Amino acid sequence: MNVNWYVLRSKPLRETALWQQAVSQGFEVFYPRIPVPAVNPRSRKVVPYFPGYMFVRVALEQVGRSTFQWMPNAHGLICFDDTPADVPDALVDAIRARVAAIMAAGGELLYGLKQGDLVTIKSGPFAGYNAIFDARLSGGDRVRVLLALLDDRQVALDLSEAQLERR
Repeated sequence: MNVNWYVLRSKPLRETALWQQAVSQGFEVFYPRIPVPAVNPRSRKVVPYFPGYMFVRVALEQVGRSTFQWMPNAHGLICFDDTPADVPDALVDAIRARVAAIMAAGGELLYGLKQGDLVTIKSGPFAGYNAIFDARLSGGDRVRVLLALLDDRQVALDLSEAQLERR
C-alpha cells in the first residue's frame, strides 16, 4: 500500500479546526505555521505558512478520497484531472526545513511588507542605507529593494531578507 503526502484544502479561515479534526481521526498531518509580528510588539501571532492548505500523509487506496472531501471544514484534496496529486517527501522535508529556519530566526520578520515600504539594509556593503522594498523574489528568502543614489536615481538590489529590517 502506497503511503503518500497529499495537499488538503480547508474552508476559509478554518485551517486549525481542520487540522484538529484530521489529527483526531489519526491522520499524520503537517500544518506549517510561522510567527509574525503583531500590532503589540510583546505578542506574536502565528499564521499558516500556506493559508488554506496543509499536508496529510495517507494510503489513499485504504482511506478513500471521500474521507477528506466530506471532513468538516475541508474542501477536499487538491486534484489534477480529478486525481489527487501526491507531494514528494523531499518537498515536504524542504518545507519543514524552511519553516524551522523561520522559527529559528524568530519568525517572518518582513511579513506583510508591501511594495513601496521603507526598509534599512543592516548588513553587507550597503549596511546602514535606507531603501524601498520592491518585491519578493522566487527561490527562498531573496528580495529586491530600490536604493536611492545621487541625482535621485534608484538602483535595484537583490538581497537576502535577513539583510533588511523594517523602518
